[in-house]
Formats: sequence, structure tokens, C-alpha cells
Amino acid sequence: MNNFRTARKFSRSDPAIQKQVDYVNGLFVRLQPHFQGLSREPTHRIMCRTLSVNSPSDTRTPEKNWTHAALQALLHYGGSALVLFLLFRFLSGRKIWQTLETLPAHLWIFVLTGYLATHCIGVTKWRLMVSVAGSSMKWRQAARCYFAGLFGSLFLPSLIGGDLVRAGMAMRIGRSKAGVLLGSLVDRSVDLVALGLLAGTGALLVPGSLDPKDRRIFLALAGIGLVGIAMAAVVAAFLPARRFSYRMRRRFVRVRIAARSMVGRPAAVFTALILALSAQTVFIVLNMALAEACGLHLAFRIWLFAWPLAKLSAAIPLTQGGIGLREAALAALLLPFGAPAVLSVAAGIAWEAVVIGGGIVAGLTSFLMTRFSPR
Repeated sequence: MNNFRTARKFSRSDPAIQKQVDYVNGLFVRLQPHFQGLSREPTHRIMCRTLSVNSPSDTRTPEKNWTHAALQALLHYGGSALVLFLLFRFLSGRKIWQTLETLPAHLWIFVLTGYLATHCIGVTKWRLMVSVAGSSMKWRQAARCYFAGLFGSLFLPSLIGGDLVRAGMAMRIGRSKAGVLLGSLVDRSVDLVALGLLAGTGALLVPGSLDPKDRRIFLALAGIGLVGIAMAAVVAAFLPARRFSYRMRRRFVRVRIAARSMVGRPAAVFTALILALSAQTVFIVLNMALAEACGLHLAFRIWLFAWPLAKLSAAIPLTQGGIGLREAALAALLLPFGAPAVLSVAAGIAWEAVVIGGGIVAGLTSFLMTRFSPR
């Protein structure tokens, strides 16, 4: 009792205390909608009901959210425009367009059809991973969500933007929202592993295609990359989690859950990995067909090394859907093998046109499937 009486009294004039008091008072306003109508709900639904209460740092006005989203979109579109402008400025833009004009119409149709057909493999793989995570759905439903995500990737940054659209639609269909999120995370992880395996296989095959000077540079860069990966793994293993923000720790937990899920169902994950390797290999072959028509003749092992790395560079959220960044990375990776940068950029832009056209067709397909699907 004496300790209580002699304890230091906090004044409401203290800014830190006042901030906490205002936050507690604001809880009643934010919690009020969750408690309306509880008397009309069953007990088990009341006990399982989720309360979405944001911290003071997470609460934003709609005006701030809209401004932030508009600024982010402007930066991404501006980044793509800047990279493409620099490519056309320092390379021969006229020659790039002339190269693209030589591509026949039947080749565009063939590559676009193959691109969409290969994504059907992606639908099967994603549905398998979501089912492993505990949120099964029919193939038709999975295709509708997957194609919507493929369309959404045209407007959202990096390759992962479409995953959000796909998961958002699947949450309304699947039995478990957590299963949809976990399955999508595992599916994306399998794709990244497949690209890494293809690039690693190509890296083992391409040194023979380089002259001695470029071979030494390539081996030095490969060694630096391996050392960097090892250092990142050591830091991730021994760095205390409390040093990261709460949001980052939540992401680490999701990654750990995804890893445990992959280890717990090795047969399903191995099947998904085979499907991912098959799909990415078909994409490489289709890209080679466009490059051959552009006049860029390179061995398959070179594409096996350069194309996956260029696609991985598109995952960096600096440009809109990786547009521009992927073409610049592809030209830089193929340059040591004697590939003219103009032809590499032309082949990359041709593939980008296929990706955009395929996304539009996928979005239309998803809309029609939603419109005419049986209730």
C-alpha cells in the first residue's frame, strides 16, 4: 500500500500518456461496429469473430491512403517509362521497332496460345498448393481466380501483385482463408525455387560459351553471389527477431509456416516443383522462338541461364510489372555471349507484348467464367 501511495503520479499533460489515453478512447469507436447485432448471432460465431483493431500507426484517413496509392502507382509507371526511355535513347530505337515489325502474325498467335496454355499448368499447380494448405476448390474456380490474378499483375507492381488479386478472389471460395494465403505463398516459393534451379543449371553449362576473360568475370560474380546468399542465410538464422518490426516478424512467421507445410507434404511439393519447372521451360522455348524470329540466335543453355534471372529481376517492385527492368536485365545478361543489345531488347519487348496480351485475354476469360458460372 505504501508503494502504491508513493508511486509517481502521471499527468495527462505528458504527451506520451495523452497519446495512449486518446488511443484507448478511440477503441470504443472502432469496436462499436463489431458488437452490433451480437444478440442475434449464435454463440460459436461470437466466440470466433475477429476484431480488426488497428494501432495508431496503422490508421490512415482515406485521403492519405488514396494519395499514397496514387504516388506509388505514379512511381512504378514512371520507373517503367524511364527505363524504356533510356533503352530507346542509348540503343537504336528505330532498329528495335523495325525488328519487331518483321515478326509474322502467325508467330504472335502461336506464342500467345502457348503462353495461355502453359498457364493452365500454373492453375493446376496453384490449386494443388492451396489444397495442401487446407483450402480446396474446383479446377474451374481455381482457373477463374488464377486468370484474374494474371490480369491484375498488369496493373500492380512486380510479379507478386497478381498474387494478391488471386488470393483475394480465392478467399471468397475456399474453405480456409489462411489456407489460401499459405498455399499462395508456397506456390510463389516453388516458382522462385524453379527459376533458381533453371538458372543454376544454365550457370553450370554456360562457362564453355564464354571467352577466358568473360569466364573469369562470370565465375567471380557467381562466387560473390554464393557468398552473399550464404551471408544472408547466416544473418537470417542468428539475427534476433526482436530487432525487426512487428510487420516483418509476421512475414517471417508466414514464411516459416510455408516452409513447414512444404516439408510436411514432400510428394505434393515435388509435384508442384515439376510442374513449375515444366512451365518455365516452355516459357523459355517460346521466348527463344521470338528471339530467333528477331535474328537473335543463341544456344538453349544460354537462355536457360539468362531468362530465369531476367524474370527474377522483375520481382523487384521498382517498375510496373517488371516492364523495362526485365528487358534491361536480359540485354545485360546476354551481352557477354555476343548478343547485340538491340536484338535482346527487341526480343524482350516482344515477350512483354505477349505477357500483356495474355493478361488481357486471361482477364476476359475470368470475367466470362464469373459471369456464366453456375450458382
